[in-house]
Amino acid sequence: MPLLSLTDEQNAFVEAIRDFARRECGTREQRDALTDEGREPHNQALYSQIASLGWLGAAIPEAYGGAGGSAVDMCLLCEEFARGLIPMGFFPVTMMAARPVELFGSEALKSEILGGLVQGRTGAIAMSEPEAGSDVAGLSCRAVRSDGGFVLNGQKTWITGAHMADQIVVVCRTTRGEDKHFGLTMISVPGGVEGLEVRPIGTMGGREVNDMYFTDCFVPEERLVGEVDQAWMQLMAGLNNERLIIAAQSLGMAERAFEDVLAYVKERRQFGRAVGSFQTIAHRLADLAVEVEATQQLVYGVARAVEANPGRMLPREASMAKLKATELAKHAALEGMQMMGGYGYATEYDMEAHVRHTLVTTIYGGTSEIQREIIARSLGL
Repeated sequence: MPLLSLTDEQNAFVEAIRDFARRECGTREQRDALTDEGREPHNQALYSQIASLGWLGAAIPEAYGGAGGSAVDMCLLCEEFARGLIPMGFFPVTMMAARPVELFGSEALKSEILGGLVQGRTGAIAMSEPEAGSDVAGLSCRAVRSDGGFVLNGQKTWITGAHMADQIVVVCRTTRGEDKHFGLTMISVPGGVEGLEVRPIGTMGGREVNDMYFTDCFVPEERLVGEVDQAWMQLMAGLNNERLIIAAQSLGMAERAFEDVLAYVKERRQFGRAVGSFQTIAHRLADLAVEVEATQQLVYGVARAVEANPGRMLPREASMAKLKATELAKHAALEGMQMMGGYGYATEYDMEAHVRHTLVTTIYGGTSEIQREIIARSLGL
């Protein structure tokens, strides 16, 4: 990251993560052992080891055991975890689930969830439903007040890491009226609570996402996050954070795909010379290098804007960062596969896994189409 202006402490932080990645999961054999041959994106033992180093709390307030770092620190963490192929796939969504609690939760919930994150516990956030994906305000999973708490009934789908989460922030319908954006409520549901069934959804990325079924699931009042019926505005307040996390993670994926194919074309020989010396390959890599550098500047430019004014909503800029980084990650992986030829398709190399893991980044957290719509509206279109 030659053009990024980082503090000495941040540079040391980045180098420490890179050194950890080289030691703990720097070889394919190590990664296969940690991920059950690529089927499990998250290794809890390694995650707990990282928690003991204090890194998970880099952007968590000091009052809850974190380092009190900024949006830039959060992005560095997500970027380097992805770039180093460290199998802690549920950390980004854990950070996303912690944000509404940090902004709107009670002190007891903050201590439990933010403090738990620092110690290595995972979380999830449940919004999508079979009939409410991009249209989050159309959700129908119900929460009804009862006996000092809420009773939940309904289904959530595509919920990342729900099967391992210690707590899941569930967005429910508490009131139904003409304005579908009013009447949504956030509730922190403990993992494994009675009345909650979690079923895996098979994907090309392994054991990542789940269906969740609530059947008369009781959750006490003290697990309410923020105000009843006001979850839509609470969700909007957390969009900078969510999209920056995905953008930084995707940037790391793009960098890793670029680095892997660059190393390959320098070594692979055809017609008596390294394939990277052919102009058709060299120029493609030059274009990718420009895109990676430009995307990094965009992502960290938005992070610095958030850092300068944490309470300001930046829907246009955050959507631009998410759109650009996720599309680049997908493009870099597909270009890498093409330039590596058959070896890019072979499971012997990481490139085919890069392709599988980057494709979905343009879907979760708001599809590329949704991000373009937000950006277009900011242009008055």
